[in-house]
Amino acid sequence: MTAASDPSSVRPTLSDVAREARVSLATADRVLNNRAGVHAKSIARVREAVARLGYRPDPAAARLARSRPHRVCFVLPSGDNPFVAQLQAELVASRVWLEDHRVSAVIREVDVFEPQRLADLLRGLGEECDTVVVMGLDHPQVQSAIDHLVEHGCGVITLVSDVPRSRRHAYVGIDNVAAGRTAATLLGRFAGGQPGEVGVIAGSLSLRDHAERNLGFNQVMSSEYPHLTVLPTLQGKDTSALNETLARQLLMQHPQLRAIYSIGAGNQGISAALKAAPRADKVVFVGHELTPAARADLLDGTMDAVINQDAGHEIRSTLRQALARATHEPVHADQERIRIDIYVKDNLP
Repeated sequence: MTAASDPSSVRPTLSDVAREARVSLATADRVLNNRAGVHAKSIARVREAVARLGYRPDPAAARLARSRPHRVCFVLPSGDNPFVAQLQAELVASRVWLEDHRVSAVIREVDVFEPQRLADLLRGLGEECDTVVVMGLDHPQVQSAIDHLVEHGCGVITLVSDVPRSRRHAYVGIDNVAAGRTAATLLGRFAGGQPGEVGVIAGSLSLRDHAERNLGFNQVMSSEYPHLTVLPTLQGKDTSALNETLARQLLMQHPQLRAIYSIGAGNQGISAALKAAPRADKVVFVGHELTPAARADLLDGTMDAVINQDAGHEIRSTLRQALARATHEPVHADQERIRIDIYVKDNLP
């Protein structure tokens, strides 16, 4: 029997690390949790001790040692975004997992298109949350609020839309540039070789995921489909009503409109405008997220393709990574990678 499999072998503890590094147990814990207020020399000694001893945190012991559940706060967009509703439903469906792992989860809704409101909410969550999960704008005020949380020992995970210049601990979501490029390839092939114009409707280009999709889309359209002219991107704040107005304007003002790419939510408004024109059978329509309405639009031919990200996978990945930070468990990148799914009417699940 090898030492690695010998049940009598003693696993190094955090106390062993503290003793080896000649620091207090509290200091060793602060270093491993990336908390502020520790001298650089002490940080170096603790990390050296971890390497020498081969210290690995015991997740089960860490869970048992907690006097209270790990508190996770989800900050999600307010309104009627159906994909956000899917995320909320998946969080509710995780109730048993949450109980088993001693994690509590609450949802805070805010208008994410208002950076000051979002930043104010985030700054106020430090006392009531151990990890904050935020889906919001990539904006200097939001970045500053995230950094404030991290400086005060709170974990931060960005969900669906990233704030990469912040000190957030992880991002959970798809590669949005690749998603935009995928949308362009699908739309360009569906539209065929005839010249025409392409409308693009986003929620807001201040949302990182929308800006990145827009970038990827235009990269492919300009290089591979030059016969299709991409019109300036319109912004509908992810609302069906405003998107319907924008889509009607596109249809009225651009008789050569061959396709519409919807970067964000509010696709029901675009669908309604196409059906009212009626141009649904003449305009290619590609959008994101397989909601019940999108499924219906695929089946009746209003939409041609939907690019999807698995809301359940995203919620589970977010919770695993929040808990891993608390228990010092390793994060497996392959397990947490969120795939880009493509659906047409013929392969609906």
